[in-house]
Amino acid sequence: MTDATALAALRQRLAERPGDGVLQARLFAALDSLGLAGTPEEAVARSNLGESLRRQGRLAEAEAHHRRALDWLPDFGGSHFNWGVTLQALGRQTEAVGAYGEAARLMPRFAPASCNLGVLLRDIGRLDEAEAALRRALAIDASLVPARLALAALHRDRGDLRRAADGFRTVLCLRPDLAEAHANLGLTLKDLGSSGGMPADGPASIPCFERALRIGLPDPGGVLAQLVQQRRHLGRWNGLQALSESLVALVREGRTQQVHPWIFLSEGAGPELERRCAERYAVWKTRGVRPGFPQRRVRGDRLRIGYLSADFHQHATALLIAELVERHDRGRVDVVGCSYGPDDGGALRARLVAGFDRFLDLAALPDDAAAQAIHEAGIDILVDLKGHTQHARPGIAARRPAPVQAQWLGYPGTLGSPAIDYVIADPVVVPAAHQRHYSERIVHLPRSYQPGDRTRAIGPVPTRADCGLPDGAVVFCAFNAPYKIGPVLFDRWCRLLARVPGSVLWMLDGPAGFAESLRQAARMRGVAVERLVFAPRLPGPAHLARHRLADLFLDSAPIGAHTTAGDALWAGLPVLTVPGRSFAGRVAASLVRAAGLPEMAVEDWAAYEATASRLAGDPAALAALRQRLEEGRRRAPLFDTDRFARSIEAAYETMWQIHAAGEPPRGFAVPPQG
Repeated sequence: MTDATALAALRQRLAERPGDGVLQARLFAALDSLGLAGTPEEAVARSNLGESLRRQGRLAEAEAHHRRALDWLPDFGGSHFNWGVTLQALGRQTEAVGAYGEAARLMPRFAPASCNLGVLLRDIGRLDEAEAALRRALAIDASLVPARLALAALHRDRGDLRRAADGFRTVLCLRPDLAEAHANLGLTLKDLGSSGGMPADGPASIPCFERALRIGLPDPGGVLAQLVQQRRHLGRWNGLQALSESLVALVREGRTQQVHPWIFLSEGAGPELERRCAERYAVWKTRGVRPGFPQRRVRGDRLRIGYLSADFHQHATALLIAELVERHDRGRVDVVGCSYGPDDGGALRARLVAGFDRFLDLAALPDDAAAQAIHEAGIDILVDLKGHTQHARPGIAARRPAPVQAQWLGYPGTLGSPAIDYVIADPVVVPAAHQRHYSERIVHLPRSYQPGDRTRAIGPVPTRADCGLPDGAVVFCAFNAPYKIGPVLFDRWCRLLARVPGSVLWMLDGPAGFAESLRQAARMRGVAVERLVFAPRLPGPAHLARHRLADLFLDSAPIGAHTTAGDALWAGLPVLTVPGRSFAGRVAASLVRAAGLPEMAVEDWAAYEATASRLAGDPAALAALRQRLEEGRRRAPLFDTDRFARSIEAAYETMWQIHAAGEPPRGFAVPPQG
């Protein structure tokens, strides 16, 4: 039988049995082997077969069929659309954008093509193009829920939270049973509450999260984590333990990828589960991203260090690194700010821009273009200052724009990402024995891993009356973020208030309802509400100055004070802490040692309560601690920015030497620098 006869026979049998996938596959294989194209009808059938294979998870086979279908019938929009869906599933986002764009061009009245294009463009950070595509889709079909959902999320991406909330509410009018919309509305209201929105915004997020979980989500971990964190933010502890246990179980059993690692640190589940959470989250956040840059082992006269962050404005990270950026030895390193965050127009932003040798503003670029800009800038070592914190963009570092990549300062734990070679730490926050809990190799700086800024001004000290504090009373200061204060910690503080008559607990105020929640918790523990004093947020110099009214700073757990503890020590206020199980709970222990007060890191919580009680009754001992801190401002390692700069520069040199020798990353300790 000739080839032509065999093809004719196959086509005849398919005409009699048009839905027979086996016969279709045989026909397409025969046409391919002969280098022939099928008819337009067969091209459409081939695309449909590819779509069927995609739904079965056979993505490579599906993609091959879509390509051949397009070879046969390049102007059929449906095949471009199906190909785009498969490419997106394969993680090949740039190609998927092209396929959807062509589908939208060929089928201008087919709203899902523009919708999918807009959704994908938003995912990769091309927000202006995404908005245009989504609006085209809605002009065709105003009730298209995926387009409205993506447009509302795009408004949230831009920080237009009110518009985003209205958009999610519109989606829920169309689809009141859509769990994803309830979850997104909850997240938007949570952000509104923390950014100074209406007092009711933050609390209103809780029922949104709860509804989303009741309706059901493919991966409930991300929303459950948000619910747990928001309850902590608001001091709503009723039922919190059961929710936390469910969250930990999801991570332990590997049933979630979407639990935010920063939120999970508050569970105190230990470094093993924290690594598991971070690794799964990193895979989810960077799915489809592949390293795409040639790596070199040749450098210039000076190492070029790129600091990558969204926080080069009035932010804790910027406050910590500002003087370091200025004090780097330009004979050894060239420092580049790689910024993907907003320009707030403030003095700290201007100081950082002036302090770096070069400043790359990447805020308007999607991840791939941002990585390209970093690569073209010739960065030798890229240092991620964000990790898994708010507004992080892990897709940039995942593309490997620099030969060596490290993470430092922003995230107290492992990122769980193969794109990051090193974590910069110290022996207190990450003991060498913890290496198994880190995907990165550990680099130990000789003292504390956290720098400071000796130029920070301390304003005029107010009176206690100015701050609502009683004269003559012992003031325990706990300027920790609200989410770091849980019922177990608050029990300890209330016991301490009971042991020290007349003492008060001075805390930062939080979201609407937080202070009242803690007052109610104090009443339940037999503590008069007048013994809780809440402080408003103040600018830096005024905030530092008021520390001098307090007697002792009390650290929190399982996430302790980081920048907050550094502020207290710089202002002369002793900090009492218990080293925790993980990095996030060990920072204050590192800081008090580097400040010259190692005895203030006590072995357990019984010692914490006993020490706080003893010091409260011994003004001379507290005065001696303050005097040591005052003297330490001139010579303690924590406040010696020049020595810190030499240490971290030595770390960068060793990282590069290992890379240049063609060796895999390895952990090491930096010897003390002069």
